[in-house]
Amino acid sequence: MSLQKWINEGRLQQHTTSKEEIRNLFKLVERDLKDARIKQLSTDRRFATAYNAALQLATIVLLAAGYRVKAISGHHWVTIISLPEIMGKSQKGRADYLNACRAKRNVTDYDRVGEISEAELKELLKEVASFKQEVMDWLNQYHPSFMS
Repeated sequence: MSLQKWINEGRLQQHTTSKEEIRNLFKLVERDLKDARIKQLSTDRRFATAYNAALQLATIVLLAAGYRVKAISGHHWVTIISLPEIMGKSQKGRADYLNACRAKRNVTDYDRVGEISEAELKELLKEVASFKQEVMDWLNQYHPSFMS
């Protein structure tokens, strides 16, 4: 897939972001990572919350690159799968992993409870922490004006 193809299909649009918009999304990431560690919540809910942190990080990447996903069916998928297009082919494995997490989150949010193991939650939390650092490094290198 290419970003231009998604623009042509009406899935993406060009967008000019701001330091404030990026900062607000990082605040969402921090909130979600904190909430995903609340032991009193179900593992399913904690996983969904950690997934949301990852989705917001992918959104930051898209916005910094000058795009916004349109609010249509499949917008999470486009946000995640665009990572290698923007950050480079090294993000293909991460995009595949987060896309699998997206599918698991859909099952646990819409179909059944008890689908997520504690090990899956821990793996996702570790991945999101690593992803957050990579996004910050990428922003510092390619879009330093968005960093405080």
